[in-house]
Amino acid sequence: MANTEPRVLAIILGGGKGTRLYPLTKERSKPAVSFGGKYRIVDIPISNCINSGYKKIYLLTQFNSASLHLHITNSYNFDRFSGGFVEILAAEQTLEHSGWYEGTADAVRKNFIHFKTQKPTHYIILSGDQLYKMDLRDFMNKHIESGAQITIATTAVNRRDASGFGIMKIDEKNNVKAFMEKPKPDLNIDDWKIPADARGDLPPEKEYLASMGIYIFNAETLEEMLGGENEKYTDFGKEILPLAIGKKKINSYIFNGYWEDIGTIRSFYEANIALTEGYPEFDFYGNTAPIYTHMRNLPPSKINKADITSSLTSEGCIISGCKLNHSVIGVRSIIENGTELDGVIMMGADYYDDESEKIENHKKGIPCTGIGENCKIARTIIDKNAKIGNNCKIGVSGKKYEDGDHGSFYSADGIIVIRKNAIIPAGTEI
Repeated sequence: MANTEPRVLAIILGGGKGTRLYPLTKERSKPAVSFGGKYRIVDIPISNCINSGYKKIYLLTQFNSASLHLHITNSYNFDRFSGGFVEILAAEQTLEHSGWYEGTADAVRKNFIHFKTQKPTHYIILSGDQLYKMDLRDFMNKHIESGAQITIATTAVNRRDASGFGIMKIDEKNNVKAFMEKPKPDLNIDDWKIPADARGDLPPEKEYLASMGIYIFNAETLEEMLGGENEKYTDFGKEILPLAIGKKKINSYIFNGYWEDIGTIRSFYEANIALTEGYPEFDFYGNTAPIYTHMRNLPPSKINKADITSSLTSEGCIISGCKLNHSVIGVRSIIENGTELDGVIMMGADYYDDESEKIENHKKGIPCTGIGENCKIARTIIDKNAKIGNNCKIGVSGKKYEDGDHGSFYSADGIIVIRKNAIIPAGTEI
C-alpha cells in the first residue's frame, strides 16, 4: 500500500536586520534574541514544528547569525534514525544568485536547491518572530481536506487592529477571494467582514481576518509561484499571495488561539511581562506542546532572602535580599541586596565572573556582572552581561527620553534598554 502521508518541509523565516528590535539585534539576529528568561524567540516556531511531528526544519537568516548557529547546534540534535534536522541557511553566493535575500519569497526561492533534496510534497512557511502555539498537523490536515493549493493561517481582529495587517476576504467555505494590505482606518471595509457561516466561536467584536504570515503551499505550487515571470517578486504577503488570488485555490485556516507579533521593543517587552501574570495567555507550563531550548548544565537558582511577586526566575541565578515584581530574570543573573526591580526583563549572563575578574573590576572601579546593591529599576530591558553598579536608578524618575540611542542605553516607546555588555557606573540615574 502506498504511503499517502505528506512529506512536509518547514521553513522558518528569520527576518532581516531586525531594526524594530534594535538594540537587542545589534549583535544577534532577531530569532536569537532571548525570551522568557531562558529561551530564544526561534524556539517558539521550532517547538511548534516538533510538537506537530514535523522535524525537517530549515531556518533562513542572513544577519548576525553566529549566536543563532551556536544556539541551534547546542539545542536541536535529533537521533540519526528520525531523519529530523534543524538547519540554518544563511544567504550565500552561488552561480545563480549573488546577493542578499531581498524579501521573504526571495529567501525561499534562493534555497530551492537545498529544499528539493528532501522531495517535499508540502511546505509550511513560518515567521521567526511570533508568539503562539499551533497544532501544525491540524493546519496541514485542513489544507489537504480543502483541496487548496495554498492555505493562509489567519486570526480574527477588530477594525482598529485591521489597519496594521494584511486583510483577507473569504467566502462561507473559507476560500480566500481577495487580499488588502493594511487598510487605512477611514476606509469602509464592511464587505470584508467574516461570513457568518465561517465565524465559528470567534469573539463578536473581531469581524475581520488578518494574515498571520504563516502559510502552507503544495510543493509544485510554491515552485511555480516563485519561478518564471514571478522571479521579480520578492515578498509573500505583498506580492506572491495577491498574485495567486484568482489563479490558485487558496484557503483560510482560522486560528482562534493566542498569537502575538513580537517584532518591536514594545511588543517584545509586553509579551515578556505578560508571562508573569497568574494565568498568562501564552503559558510555558503543562504537559502538552512544550517549548524546547538549550539544555544548560546550570545549578538551581539560589534565593538568599527576597520578596518576589509574579516573576519568573531562570536557573543559575543568585538573588540576595531584593524585591522583584512582574519581572523576568534570565540565566546566571546576579542581583544584590536592597535592589528593587519592577517590570524588568533581565536577560542574564553568558558567564559568571571568577574571583580574579572581580578583584580586577574592583581595582578599575567597574561593577561586576549583574545588578549591584540598592538599585531601583523599572520598565527596563537589561541585555546580557550588563554590569550595573550600586545605587543606580533606572526608569524610576519619570523622565522621558526621545526614542533612539543615548550612549549606554536606548529608549523605545518609553522603555529603557540597557545594551549588551554595558557598564553602568555606581550612582547612575537614567
